[in-house]
Amino acid sequence: MSKDKKRKKNNFKIVDSKRSRVDYPRKDHQEEYAAEVAPPVGTSVQNSRSVESEVDDGATGRIAGYVGLGIGIASLFMWSVILGPIAAVIGFYAYSQDRKTLGAWSMVLGILATISYFVLIPFAR
Repeated sequence: MSKDKKRKKNNFKIVDSKRSRVDYPRKDHQEEYAAEVAPPVGTSVQNSRSVESEVDDGATGRIAGYVGLGIGIASLFMWSVILGPIAAVIGFYAYSQDRKTLGAWSMVLGILATISYFVLIPFAR
């Protein structure tokens, strides 16, 4: 049987295997895809962040380091069991933000104040 007879008999379109797909994208169907949600053609999406906030020079870690250091020093004199762990946590955050020295001092002072509280409290009562 020839190709023409097969086509008429089965009503199928015979496609050579050498050809590429013709069903994608479908040119004969004109569907509308979510036009009410899609942005209008020709608009560009702006990022709400400014360029200044993307350039971080480590100010966050430096500020956290100094705050942790201040709380660590204060924890040596008052509220050792409360301020000591806070200084240690803030110091760890500063250490993770590449402020190694400030973070280490904050952690050491916070841990030292907390341990000294539990060691010295039996002698105070």
